[in-house]
Amino acid sequence: MMNKLSSEQLKSRISLKKLFATEPIETEQMVMGWVRSVRNSKKFSFLVLTDGSTFDQLQIVLDESLVNYQDASSLLAGSSLAVRGKIVKSGGKNQGIEMQATQVHIFSATTEEYPLQKKATSLEFLREQAHLRIRTQLFSSIMRVRHELSMATHQFFSNRGFYYLNSPIISGVDAEGAGEMFTVSTIAGLKDKAPKQKDGSLDFSRDYFGKETYLAVTGQLEGECYAMGLSNIYTFGPTFRSENSNTTRHLSEFWMIEPEVAFADLEEIASLASDYIKHLINHALTHCEKELQFLLSREDNAQGIVHLETLKHVATSEFIRVTYTEAMKILEDVEAREKRFEFPLGFGKELQTEHERYLAEVHFKSPVIVTDYPKDFKAFYMKQNDDGLTVRAMDILVPGIGEIIGGSQREDDLEKLKKRMGEMHMQEAPLWWYLDLRKFGSVPHAGFGLGFERAIMYITGMGNIRDVIPFPRTPKNCEF
Repeated sequence: MMNKLSSEQLKSRISLKKLFATEPIETEQMVMGWVRSVRNSKKFSFLVLTDGSTFDQLQIVLDESLVNYQDASSLLAGSSLAVRGKIVKSGGKNQGIEMQATQVHIFSATTEEYPLQKKATSLEFLREQAHLRIRTQLFSSIMRVRHELSMATHQFFSNRGFYYLNSPIISGVDAEGAGEMFTVSTIAGLKDKAPKQKDGSLDFSRDYFGKETYLAVTGQLEGECYAMGLSNIYTFGPTFRSENSNTTRHLSEFWMIEPEVAFADLEEIASLASDYIKHLINHALTHCEKELQFLLSREDNAQGIVHLETLKHVATSEFIRVTYTEAMKILEDVEAREKRFEFPLGFGKELQTEHERYLAEVHFKSPVIVTDYPKDFKAFYMKQNDDGLTVRAMDILVPGIGEIIGGSQREDDLEKLKKRMGEMHMQEAPLWWYLDLRKFGSVPHAGFGLGFERAIMYITGMGNIRDVIPFPRTPKNCEF
């Protein structure tokens, strides 16, 4: 038994990640973590410890000669402790090493009230325990994958000469034109005391920022500004949408990666996007092999273990390019023969997930880049084609989910941009600074956006986006 641990003792701990990497057999080590399980025999017990630093768990043998053996062997899942002991080769299956404990210090012993005792727990239940679910093998695996994909993102863009831009979270414009934005206000909550205009609406000129402001739905427009001086930038930060969607694919708060490249066209940005997807997958396959094997082999996984082969296929495939018009013709021909689609087809119709997956999984059996979409359902900032009907937009479709990335070449002609804004009944005044980019040194430029949580879902095979972010924010849900 160890008394209260000193600072030196706390610092002497070795992480399980380092322990399993080095396997320092026949040495004394100090480990600290949380109990995953305890299995008792008459004279000794097996305690499984995890500290979250690695997928692997350490089996610790507790002998009855321990001073506090009774207390240590009675610990429940979730209890925290420090253990000093000797590292030896393990006789257990699939275990390289284990520890023979000589001293145990119990930080905190849980009770039967601990929600995550060793029993089956549904994902829905775990969402209600978001403050504790990271203790499970499932969520610690997901979050390690999330970390690795974050690091892979910074590595990918930094190695290609991109600069990381911290775009603002508070914005004064609706960059996507969808109107699904959270208002940021210090007067909205004042009720009857809030300053109002003659028509009864809030007088935002007397608000904190002197105008109506929102949580940003994108960092793209600010990214374009900095690409006009740094050439290559990328944003990686939180974005917000107040869309009232309670689906497995929607969050109110999520993270976006949005590169912007000056002196580039759609072809270049499409190649960059496909290289980025391959980089993410390859990084996960290399650095998260055990986590992916575990996640994809779960019975409730949306994709199943065969998804590993799909990921490897995407990472090594050429991304086939096809225009929206060509893709629609393929789909219409299939529908005429087989009547297999639920949603209608035809020029001007948006591709639905069933259409996207058919193209990637059945027709091409490969990742697909669909380009040149009709302008009627695309954003105002996209470069207009000479036909007057389509814009230089692209979506990347992958087997398993369909669209994973959307991007475009940006309109760099001031008059065309202003005309398009007029067609969409957008006010120029709030975007005066964005229009300035086309007045002063305008250049061809392009960019794309990747929803980070959607990418994590795809790579881990998880079926609900609420399970790949630490604390999900959704309609009627803002706990923790």
